[in-house]
Amino acid sequence: MSENTGSPTLLHSLRDVVVRRLAVGAMDNNCYLLTHRRTGAQVLVDAAADAPALLGLLREGAADAEGDAGLALIVTTHRHADHIGALAALAEATGARLAAGSGDAEAIEMATGVRIDVRLDHGDVGRFDGFELTAVHLRGHTPGSVALVYEDPAGPAHLFTGDSLFPGGVGNTQQDPERFASLLADVSERLFGAYPDDSLVHPGHGRGTTLGAERPHVPEWAARGW
Repeated sequence: MSENTGSPTLLHSLRDVVVRRLAVGAMDNNCYLLTHRRTGAQVLVDAAADAPALLGLLREGAADAEGDAGLALIVTTHRHADHIGALAALAEATGARLAAGSGDAEAIEMATGVRIDVRLDHGDVGRFDGFELTAVHLRGHTPGSVALVYEDPAGPAHLFTGDSLFPGGVGNTQQDPERFASLLADVSERLFGAYPDDSLVHPGHGRGTTLGAERPHVPEWAARGW
């Protein structure tokens, strides 16, 4: 389905799942909430900042469910400070379990004082009441960066890519050629090589794109080195 502009937070109203997005904090971080219509199971991707606003997002998402909604998991895409500012507050307020990539989990725990319950490795599948999310490890922006993939049974896949893939390129690797090569290789193999062109990319900042819109430019990214 196409992007929905009828509500400030409503991004996609799918057959089974509603996807909402809220940009928070000084760096306009995108936080994404998936709510299953029938069961009310919810997953929040990146509790970046502004806990009161994110609690409001959860309330909006609860209205998308036929019955009672409940936050099953908060997934952090990577360790950077602008993606974890509200994690401790949201964890305390909701009691939700927390997940992050194995390579970033310890750093997130040290920065926030929370415990990461689920350490994600490449290909791990989270099964919620009514839907699944697959973790895709994308090494380079940080060692443990992960994307989350929701494969909509009635439409294109939805890729929540954190700061690893944006319109126009991969994430920042601080001009480190090894990190850039690692990230480009993972994005090329694990996203472009695994999902079709109509797959929707939901990045950690800014507007989304599709794999098809970005695929022709991958050689340009490789040539420029960022």
